[in-house]
Amino acid sequence: MAEAKGDTVIIKKYANRRLYNTQSSSYITLEHLAKMTRDGVDFKVLDAKTGADITHQILTQIIMEEESARGEQMLPVNFLRQLIGMYGNSMQGLVPHYLEASMENFRNNQAKLREAFEASLGNNPLAKLAQQNLAIMKAAASALVPGLADGKGAAKSDDKEDEIAALRAQMAEMQKQLDKLSK
Repeated sequence: MAEAKGDTVIIKKYANRRLYNTQSSSYITLEHLAKMTRDGVDFKVLDAKTGADITHQILTQIIMEEESARGEQMLPVNFLRQLIGMYGNSMQGLVPHYLEASMENFRNNQAKLREAFEASLGNNPLAKLAQQNLAIMKAAASALVPGLADGKGAAKSDDKEDEIAALRAQMAEMQKQLDKLSK
């Protein structure tokens, strides 16, 4: 989907539970809406019959499908119980703002952590050396075993073990860098 990030895409939900993207003039699924959300595309879901905004309901449905489909649940049971307990509570009006601010802080911290990883990896001579060594090993292996570059060679498992060992070394070095940064 190539929707513009600045425009709000209107999605219509029909009585037969089908979702229609008015911008692309095509029927879509909840998976499409989940991808649009991950891609930062702003959309609004309207009930085709009444015109009511049902975006909240659809986003909640996407979360429920994600929670049940993947086998890995992001929302812990205790959190869900506490959230349900907040309905009807005098603090209910504050919860959405608090959760939104918490998620924004989490995303900012995630971006800062990613930048710190990239900076420590880019400035780390051992990481650069490991990447160069890995590239040399892959080039040598593909020269010795035709078809290895496209994943069909016999030495594939040995290369994976070497790659895993190199990645473990990189992770250990990054952990040391993070420990230094946190002090």
